[in-house]
Amino acid sequence: MDSRDIHTPVLLERCVELLAPALERPGAVFVDATLGMGGHSEAFLERFPHVRLIGLDRDTDALRIAGERLAVFGDRVTLVHTVYDGIAEAVASAGVRRVDGILFDLGVSSLQLDVADRGFAYAKDAPLDMRMDQSAGMTAADVLATYGEGDLRRIFERYGEEKLAGRYARAILAARAEEPIVRSGRLVEILSAATPAALMNAGHPAKRVFQALRIEVNGELAALERALPAALDLLNLGGRIVVLSYQSLEDRFVKRLLAEATASTTPAGLPVELPEHAARFRLLVKGAELASDDERARNPRATPVRLRAAERIREAA
Repeated sequence: MDSRDIHTPVLLERCVELLAPALERPGAVFVDATLGMGGHSEAFLERFPHVRLIGLDRDTDALRIAGERLAVFGDRVTLVHTVYDGIAEAVASAGVRRVDGILFDLGVSSLQLDVADRGFAYAKDAPLDMRMDQSAGMTAADVLATYGEGDLRRIFERYGEEKLAGRYARAILAARAEEPIVRSGRLVEILSAATPAALMNAGHPAKRVFQALRIEVNGELAALERALPAALDLLNLGGRIVVLSYQSLEDRFVKRLLAEATASTTPAGLPVELPEHAARFRLLVKGAELASDDERARNPRATPVRLRAAERIREAA
């Protein structure tokens, strides 16, 4: 199936609008830190014919598909197999020191959700893999087989914000004592059986647990905590960054980091702000922007998105 048929880029026009002032300059470099199947990148390469792309992804299938899709742009495209916290090394390996625009489209990609045997979707029975990079690391089945009750409860609470974390952790330990939990369908059965009847209509019982397992398997939050500061450091004066988040844990971190970057560091009591204490960035949107009702109707995966963006207005001291 053509990648255009299974992937509709979220908030594409708004991303283009926000990054355009930085990418219209001659020789501009754009980093797509979460390349996926290349939908966002393709649009930027088409609309800014002088822009050079550095695209990052940990998923080798995504890199292959994006590489085919973007081949028409020739040497304007450099693709790198890496987690996005490797952004500084990836940019340096491409022979670039600073960049002008950066996009992070966080979370699980359409490719990973729609290919059943990746194990990301609780609605499809498949092996419990959930690795974004299938060439390395432990799978979700490994987590379920080896983590103790306390560790399972911790990740369900922290990464899934699951109120029934303890109950689900105990149910998983009881079930795995009988046989290994290796398929998503079996995990859904266990979670459903452990959910009180009064809560069965409060959303799918597996949603938050699957999110937590995915984040744990891929180290997503830890990578994000390293990646965003590195990305801000890479931006030229006037450079811009846009971040699309799909769950509250990610968005809270993005909000906090951008708040710090856009705040003055002038010590309390000083009568004037010294230049070296002025904010390094300014926010480009107020709060977090949501997808319009029209876009949500066209593309349901845009429903939870939260967009935040900033521009570098001062070089680091």
